[in-house]
Amino acid sequence: MSELSPHKNARNLVELFENAVDAYASSDCMLFKDDGRWLAWDWNEVRTRVLSISAGLQGLGVNQGDRIAILSATRPEWTLVDMAILSLGAVSVPVYQSNLADEVAYIVNDADAKGIFVENRAQLEKVLSVRDQLKSLEFIIVIEADKTSGDEILLKNLLLTNPEKATRYFINAEELSEDTIASLVYTSGTTGQPKGVILTHGNFLAEVKGCMEVLRVKPTDASLAFLPLAHIFARVIQFYHIATGYRNAFAESIEQLGENISEIQPDFLVSVPRIFEKVYEKILSQVQNGSVAKRALFKWATKVGVEYSRAKQAGIPPRVRLSSQYLLASRVGFGKISARLGGRMRFAVSGGAPLSLEIAEFFHAAGINILEGYGLTETCAAVHCVSPDRIEFGSVGPSLKGVETKIAEDGEILVRGPMIFKGYYNNDAATQEVLEPDGWFHTGDIGEISSAGSLKITDRKKDIIVTAGGKNIAPQKLENLIKTNRFISQIVVHGDKRKYLTALVTLNQEEVEKYVTEQGVRPKSESLFKHPKVEALVDSIIAEHNSALASYETIKKFAILESDFTQENGELTPSLKVKRRFVTKKYSDILDALY
Repeated sequence: MSELSPHKNARNLVELFENAVDAYASSDCMLFKDDGRWLAWDWNEVRTRVLSISAGLQGLGVNQGDRIAILSATRPEWTLVDMAILSLGAVSVPVYQSNLADEVAYIVNDADAKGIFVENRAQLEKVLSVRDQLKSLEFIIVIEADKTSGDEILLKNLLLTNPEKATRYFINAEELSEDTIASLVYTSGTTGQPKGVILTHGNFLAEVKGCMEVLRVKPTDASLAFLPLAHIFARVIQFYHIATGYRNAFAESIEQLGENISEIQPDFLVSVPRIFEKVYEKILSQVQNGSVAKRALFKWATKVGVEYSRAKQAGIPPRVRLSSQYLLASRVGFGKISARLGGRMRFAVSGGAPLSLEIAEFFHAAGINILEGYGLTETCAAVHCVSPDRIEFGSVGPSLKGVETKIAEDGEILVRGPMIFKGYYNNDAATQEVLEPDGWFHTGDIGEISSAGSLKITDRKKDIIVTAGGKNIAPQKLENLIKTNRFISQIVVHGDKRKYLTALVTLNQEEVEKYVTEQGVRPKSESLFKHPKVEALVDSIIAEHNSALASYETIKKFAILESDFTQENGELTPSLKVKRRFVTKKYSDILDALY
């Protein structure tokens, strides 16, 4: 933890930011790529820009309590805009950049948003296409554009319009209490229409303080931001950055993440499991395409690394021989993996969905401890998190400071504490379904607490499959095992009220094409999903995992889908989780044919 502690006396997020500027001043705050070069804004520069946007918003009539939406990918301006909105006592309403026009309209209307920031021309066109439906919307501000075709406002003009006014905040910090609403964060909609989660300044401050008790970073550290800031996980890390003062670099895109990691050399990384899965799959692919000697060396190094990792997990000092082998394996087998992740990474944090044990052990063998955390939008992100000085794969660790956790009779996880939301906006009925009067929140997840106080998530309550034979099955466990295979992209297990389990499978197209080429087949991407050799490959992968399961847990039949799941088709959430209900309904004919 930094000796400088901007969070200690902060009564709201605006004071947190002001304290950070005082503490870190001319140190680098944000790094970003411009015309191929990394540039930086220090904390003073960031404050000036925040105040300029704040002045511009005040000129547009934004007052305390007004809702202002942000429709943009993660970029430095996102944070500037967020802090400017908060500085007026207004309420930020994040919207995923991947949302379709009708989804944007739903959120803007439900929140009664007075204005919206859009990232670029594409996002502007999205809003304009539903403009006549947005009854409360008074203005649109474009972050990245040279000119507009209508009455939209350019962010660069907003920054230049009121420089003389950009010297103070337009609301006294005392007016913003811990109970003041800071944000309406809409759920990703895996189970119907998204709901606006009411989060206060106090919720975010409690979360930041809880994270600082567990994740200890220094102002000299660096990290890379790439998760969507519309997601609560990334949003909390934004405020954690403000509290701790490390250098926060903004990735150019997910596609360029690997290159950006090599350039920034982060000391820690915050991600969702899907990113780690993709890195793992890419490493396996490169090894598979290497020489016989390279494959043999990697297999040996992995075996040694996992054995070493399991000894550390068990708290058993590794034998001298194993330690010597691990040192050699680290140099010849894992050195390039560490270098690919920048070479300085002390730890990584994974949240949003379960991380498979295979991937956690693999990265730990390579010298990177991936810490799992657990929380929801309604809990303002994490309520449990593993500390960097602990190894608890398969666990999300103990509760954060101030959080109480208990397991209900049906296995559901209930939590209570200062991070828990105040309710759903304009939806008292939904609030009462999950939030008890005494503050206990029903998470909808199933889990168990160890004697040491660590929480283990076993499944989603609503995802539990109950077969026609009355067997309860947690599908995520099986799905996470199978999708670590380099040929599989996604898998959704089905079987509620059915005689047996079936699955929908999507392919890692590039890897499967290489495989069939090696088999002497000329690949045709459009027909690979129904090629006999591909069906046989998937069958063998599933059969391998079936062999370690009870009969009722095994997948009896499967169907390979023609294309992978995407956000654009409504099959994935912005945090890359499968929308199980949507997928099951969309492909119901295919699933029915398997029975």
